[in-house]
Amino acid sequence: MRQGFMKWGIILMALSVMIGAFGAHLLEPRIGEAAIGVYETGVQYHMIHGLALILLGLTAGQIGESRKLYWAGCLFIVGIMLFSGSLYVLSISGIKVLGAITPLGGVAFIAGWIYFLLAIVQSKK
Repeated sequence: MRQGFMKWGIILMALSVMIGAFGAHLLEPRIGEAAIGVYETGVQYHMIHGLALILLGLTAGQIGESRKLYWAGCLFIVGIMLFSGSLYVLSISGIKVLGAITPLGGVAFIAGWIYFLLAIVQSKK
């Protein structure tokens, strides 16, 4: 679990840099200022939660693996897909109904942070 989430985090961080560069250099002139702001919000949350996965893996190395840490990591990954993914597609396509998916990703992020906290609080180390 520890190395798995760290690998996920590293891959997602690299992907967030690529997606961010794509937006800054190729998309901005095509989709406009408002849409690029939505896109950048997706990149920001993508990066934060990629780092969170790396931190989660390091934490598992310190306090031991647990189901709560496992679920926190899974929820961070789902959150990136739903929250950031929906914002990427929304900003590029303009399909407004995708905005209804974004809050589900936000809920996944919040739940992931709660599980992360519970894992640390309930740790015996």
